[in-house]
Amino acid sequence: MTAKKKTTTKVIQTKAKKKKAIARATLFYPGKGIIRVNGFLIDVWQNNKYVTMMIQEPLVLAGDISKKVDIYVNVRGGGFMGQAMAVRGAIAKALANLVGDDLRKKYLAYDRTLLVDDVRQVEPKKPLGRKARAKKQTSYR
Repeated sequence: MTAKKKTTTKVIQTKAKKKKAIARATLFYPGKGIIRVNGFLIDVWQNNKYVTMMIQEPLVLAGDISKKVDIYVNVRGGGFMGQAMAVRGAIAKALANLVGDDLRKKYLAYDRTLLVDDVRQVEPKKPLGRKARAKKQTSYR
């Protein structure tokens, strides 16, 4: 009888935020190179080529390692652009945790928002105004 070789799967979970959008990514290593966002393949998730290319930036920068992992991302809240930025950050953080400091330095040199969440929020609307800073015009005569 031959003993079966036991394969262990490394699992990494990360999260990223942009405005009201929160993305949670789960990375499985080794994998087949499948990346899904809310159950859809990354190419099908948004109908916008720019958004798809933006989400794939951390995968392109990582190189061959991105073809050896499976990444599943769940994202909720916010608009489509905020969600895309959150997904991008969650994928980058997961890959950086897997590979190490070399990839982390590459990401920081390329774009800091890949690893650091953007904490800025929309300023709330104030009374007597249409927006946060715009006020009702006053007449002095």
